[in-house]
Order: sequence, then structure tokens, then C-alpha cells
Amino acid sequence: MTTKITLSKRAQGLTSSAIREILKVTERPEVISFAGGLPSPTTFPIERIRWACTKVLDEAPQASLQYGPTEGYKPLREWVAARLSRNGASIRPSQVLITTGSQQALDLLGKVLIDEGSKVLVETPSYLGALQAFSLFQPAYSSMKTDEEGIVTDALTPEQLAGARFMYCLPNFQNPTGRRMPLERRKALLEKAIAAGVPVVEDDPYGALSYSGEELPSLLSMAPEQVIYMGSFSKVLVPGLRLGYVVAPEELLGKLVQAKQAADLHTPSFTQRVVHEAIQDDFLDHHIPGIRTLYAHQCELMLAALDRYFPATARWTRPHGGMFIWVTLPEGVDSAALLAKAIEQNVAFVPGAPFYANDPQSNTLRLSFVTVPADKIDSGMQVLGKLLKAEIEAQGAIAA
Repeated sequence: MTTKITLSKRAQGLTSSAIREILKVTERPEVISFAGGLPSPTTFPIERIRWACTKVLDEAPQASLQYGPTEGYKPLREWVAARLSRNGASIRPSQVLITTGSQQALDLLGKVLIDEGSKVLVETPSYLGALQAFSLFQPAYSSMKTDEEGIVTDALTPEQLAGARFMYCLPNFQNPTGRRMPLERRKALLEKAIAAGVPVVEDDPYGALSYSGEELPSLLSMAPEQVIYMGSFSKVLVPGLRLGYVVAPEELLGKLVQAKQAADLHTPSFTQRVVHEAIQDDFLDHHIPGIRTLYAHQCELMLAALDRYFPATARWTRPHGGMFIWVTLPEGVDSAALLAKAIEQNVAFVPGAPFYANDPQSNTLRLSFVTVPADKIDSGMQVLGKLLKAEIEAQGAIAA
């Protein structure tokens, strides 16, 4: 008798990440990839991590290789709490949960906050990884109107906010658009969320990557009781250790801890201790400026190449931090079809449609510039510009 595997309805609804599927293609060395949201490996402090690994194994070999508490390594939680206690906010270590990457925090929040049909407010467009994590729990997404400065708070109505389980946003150099929400909008957003009693999930992996070094107050610092905050060491230290954290009111954190116990018991003790050692002596304050300088230069190169090679009928963001540029193509141009032609010429990017919870716009795409050498940024943009112009000309011929 053949064994029949019956998938749950939840599993049947699972889909692969569009980015991860594209990255399989970009493993070919000849491909110029603007697709992956990967930090530049040239920024990895390899010697610092090597030193931290040795120190941990020399000083606490057994403890670092043993099971640990679900909440995380206490000294690391204390460091996170102290780091986030700014602008008058006072964050307690008891509010901090260490996670296996901030992606796990998204999954845990989905588990404890979303029922089937729950209203969840998201930006337009929004982070694909969050949509993928939340969609597993079958929410009813409500898309918030956005512009070049993020969420248009004037468009948020009491009716849209009513009954929402939470609002998910990336106020700093958002993935995928690169935009940053100004201070006045942050204040207005929190005022409306507080009035409606809606928690705000602030995802902040890029906040430290302002090219000028200027950082705006986090939503957490402005309304600690209203905001659930997510952070990560992936973009400012190394991504391979998969270390993130979530900060939440203690009653919610207890439920997140229970959900994490069921998922993986705890994030690896060794990597937590290694990161804690690596970031001592204000290491990140000395390390991050170098990342900012590199990314600012890479961004300038890509913006110059876009100005040089793309048609005037296309529009794109001009970020002042982070890792991404968002391009809006002329109406009728399908970025997925453009990608297929680009891959034939060994260039890759991410089509924009998967970043939308509702009403996907197929004439959009995301470009990541931080891992591509300068000469390849120019040649890759030249290829894409030619393909885009040919696509527009072909549409014009068909219309005629």
C-alpha cells in the first residue's frame, strides 16, 4: 500500500520566496545580481569574530556549547536593552527576546497575534519576508497608502485602523523602497495607533545605516508601550550567525517565549556569546561608519548609472541610507517579463509584485547595490536600460 501524505491547508498555501528562487540563478559567477538583499561581505569583521569565538571557547567552553534559556543569553539581552534605552525610553532586559534572526521574530509574532481573517495593516509595498511569514496564518491584509516619505498618515482612517491586530512598518530605509519616514509622520502615526489601540510592529534592520550617520528616534523610543520592536545583527555585524531580537511589553513577550520554546527551544548559546563578545568596547560604533561609507558610495554609483541609462519615463527612489533602490517603470511594462530577458544577458533583479499584499504593481522592481563592484553596477544598469527602452519601444509599436 502506498503511503499517502496529506498536507495541511496551511502547508498547501505555502509559496517559495521570489527572492530565494532568483538567487538560485545568481549563483552563476557570470551573473550580475542586483537581486539579493545581502550585506557586503567586505564589511564582515572576520578577525573580530575569530577572536570572539576563541575567547568564548577559552573562557566558557561548556556553557557556550550547552542548552540555554529560551529568552536568550542574559548579558546580550542587557546590552540590547541598554542600546535601545534612548530619547527618554527605558527598556528592560525582561522585554527582550533573542531570536534566530529577525525572520524568526516575524514568525513568532504571526503565531501569537494572527488568527485566520485577522486584520493586519501593512505598507504598500512591504517587506516580502514579513508577508511570507504572516501569510502562513491567513490574515486579512489592509494596505496602508504610502508615498516617498512612507505611510501617508493623513490617509489612515479610524475605519481602517478599527479591529487591526497590529500595524507592520519599516520606518528606516525600508525594504524594498529605501525610503525613510520623517519625524513628523512618525509622531502622527503613533498618535493614530494609540488612539485606535493598535500595536505597531517596528522592523528596524537598517536604522543604523544612514549614510550621513543621522538617526531619527525609533518608534519604540517614542511610544515604548505601543511598539513591538525588531532588530538584527545581520546588517551591522554578520548575517551568517542568524541573530536578531524582539522587544515587546512583558505580557506579550511571555507568549513569544512560549512560541519560541515550541519552535527551537532557544537560539544557539555559542553564537549569542560570540556576538556579545564581538560587540564589546563600543565595537559597532567604530565598525558601522565604514559600512555607511561603502554603501553610500555604491548607492551613488547606481543612481548615476540609472540617470545615465534608464529612460526618463521610469522613476526611482533616491535613498539616504540602507541597501535598496525602488524603480517604477512606465505603465504596461511587466518587470517579471523584463527579468526573464535580463537573466538571458546575465543580469538579475527582483520584480516588485511580490512585495504587495494587495493589488500588486507589476511595473515595479527592487535593486540592491551593496554587493556589486563598481564596474559591474555600470554594465548591469546599461543592460537593463537597453532592455527597458526596447520594451517601451515594442509597446509603442504594438499600440500604433
